[in-house]
Amino acid sequence: MDERPWFKSYDPTMPRTLRPYPDKTLLDVIGETARERPDHPALIFKGARLTYAELAQLTDAFGAALVTQGVKKGDRVALLLPNSPQAVIAQVGAWKAGAIVSPLNALYTERELEYALNETGAETVIVLTPFYTKIKALQPRTSIKRVIATNIKEYLPPVVRLLFTVAKEKKEGHRVTLQPGDLWMSDLIKQHAAGKPNVAIGPSDPALLLFSGGTTGLPKAALGTHQAIVMTALQLRAYGRAVLEDWKDILTWVMPNFHVYGNMAMSCSFVAHWTMAVVPNPRDVDDLVKTIQKVRPSCLHGVPTLFIALLNHPAVKAGKVDFKSMKLCWSAAAPLMAETKQRFESLTGGWLLEAYAMTETMLAAVCCPVHGQYKEGSVGVPLPDVDLRIVDVESGEQTLPVRQIGEIIIQAPQIMVGYWEHPTETRNMIRNGWVYTGDLGYLDEDGYLFIVDRKKDLIKPSGFQVWPREVEEIIATHPAVAEVSVAGVPDSTQGEAVKTWVVVRPGQQVTVEELRTFCKDKLAGYKIPRKIEFRDTLPKTMVGKVLRRELVKDEATNKT
Repeated sequence: MDERPWFKSYDPTMPRTLRPYPDKTLLDVIGETARERPDHPALIFKGARLTYAELAQLTDAFGAALVTQGVKKGDRVALLLPNSPQAVIAQVGAWKAGAIVSPLNALYTERELEYALNETGAETVIVLTPFYTKIKALQPRTSIKRVIATNIKEYLPPVVRLLFTVAKEKKEGHRVTLQPGDLWMSDLIKQHAAGKPNVAIGPSDPALLLFSGGTTGLPKAALGTHQAIVMTALQLRAYGRAVLEDWKDILTWVMPNFHVYGNMAMSCSFVAHWTMAVVPNPRDVDDLVKTIQKVRPSCLHGVPTLFIALLNHPAVKAGKVDFKSMKLCWSAAAPLMAETKQRFESLTGGWLLEAYAMTETMLAAVCCPVHGQYKEGSVGVPLPDVDLRIVDVESGEQTLPVRQIGEIIIQAPQIMVGYWEHPTETRNMIRNGWVYTGDLGYLDEDGYLFIVDRKKDLIKPSGFQVWPREVEEIIATHPAVAEVSVAGVPDSTQGEAVKTWVVVRPGQQVTVEELRTFCKDKLAGYKIPRKIEFRDTLPKTMVGKVLRRELVKDEATNKT
């Protein structure tokens, strides 16, 4: 890359480029660490520690087990697991077997899971026990041949495991009886404890399928390579080195693994040798607070909702929690309010900095400099080897001058290969090596990026992804609904909330709660509209297309 305006805004420790990138995979990185420092902790989970030597052995065993079960190179393996030791063992073990891993959201309904599984053609799924029944119900309508179950208690410390077994296991749906032919992950690992898969895995091999909205319509799976994961991890590590140290610092792994944000944080931890403090449920703020108190992590990545929840936690407000171990925290996936940043930095003494990325760029990221100038409303500057342009919306080709608003396009060595089996959508998203984000923004004189709007209509409540069309299609099936439109609106708690505008059929009646109840078994909880407004008509174009932006504009006007 030639001179870029953001280079002058880089922290002193940040190189302009990391080329040439090493010709290796994350499997190579983990193996090297296990040989160099076998006792270094890879994970901390509820007080239990898993070393790199143990991680290497467990993933070897699980990879060998998958090969024995018939998993071949290039097969897709789906994960229905929260952040946990099992999620790491399953992902790394499946990679060692040559599989492409597709982590899925456990909050998905059966309908949503069925769609995702059929999109990837996965034949193997690894599932936490509370979601086992859901998988079995939809299995006949998918390609799933192998169901491997695991119980969250398997890697808990002995005392915590006993308490969980007595007090929570049955009550919270963790105790299940497997149907004939299904397998326990723990049994497979024991049976292949001395095994090691003999599958050649190279940097250019496909590694990961993560779901994203793309340009239009239903979610699609973005495919990333093994080398792309290492590249992103090295970029994030180079950025973090402004205040974080290899081998010494601890990252709080709280963003879910099915999200590119969470998956790449895990990868970065392996490359930088930061031990991960594992938090299974980001909504369980009590658990997160306890983890921070006990583990004293240096780093936390999350969405604005999470940082707001921490600030509002009773123990934190009462001054009973010490967050001073926090050096560097990232906030992404939704806008961060300046007040939240200031309050959290006052609490921790560290930095809370905004970032921006996409699933399609495999986290080719823009981050606010650690020691650089803070510019309210900016998401920062591109990381090393990430190039960014603002182009005119009509042609998508002409680069616009400083402070002129246009579409944000990104080029980086680790962008996705494409959408799985969606070549047309891939061509629409990637043109001449540039990812067209669909987001509108501008660059200032110092290379800082400001996002002003979204060209596409993706909604991000608390960092999750919601596609309006999907919600609209569900609500439209209600017999009382004549017309419906869905869009994202600003929300002080979620950052952005799902709002629905509904026109009721003549002679029919329906309430807000009835519509929400109607959605409950068809949509994940975060997709169910937080706000519902009934209208006599919806604004439309001359050809009858509903104007979502007019509805959002009306929402903003009514609040002022």
